[in-house]
Amino acid sequence: MSQQRPTVRTTHRTPPRTRLLRAVAAAGVLAVLPLAAACGGDGHGEAAGKPTASGAPAAGVVAPAKVEVIAGLAGCTAKIRTEADELREGVCHTPKGDFLITTFPEERLKETWLESASVYGGRYLVGMRWVVSAKPGMLEPLRAKLGGTIRELSGIGPRPDSS
Repeated sequence: MSQQRPTVRTTHRTPPRTRLLRAVAAAGVLAVLPLAAACGGDGHGEAAGKPTASGAPAAGVVAPAKVEVIAGLAGCTAKIRTEADELREGVCHTPKGDFLITTFPEERLKETWLESASVYGGRYLVGMRWVVSAKPGMLEPLRAKLGGTIRELSGIGPRPDSS
């Protein structure tokens, strides 16, 4: 009589390459983030009075990030007000004013959100899978800390005088 080995099936599979790469990238970001946050500039030097096109050096580390990480880099603690599959929103209260941080699990969801917000018009600080909504005077200082670009959304209807 011949004995056959029973077939053993395991449910553990090697993760796909993309999952492995994401895990390695996430670990790298977590290792570098404290260093990048600690090594921020003191506000003196060439970039003190002029915004740069590339934004803050830490911007590559931040984005895409969680509401809490962006809030920490902006110098506040966010209070989460919306938690959904499509987005997370947190409000930051600072002496200079309040602002809203919105993060998205996918870039296309951010673009859909911006398209919807264009009905209202205004200026927004936009990064990889995140948007900051604030008074126009707050956007440039936040961009210096967070990176990203400031986008002007057209809106509909008559525009108020800017005088």
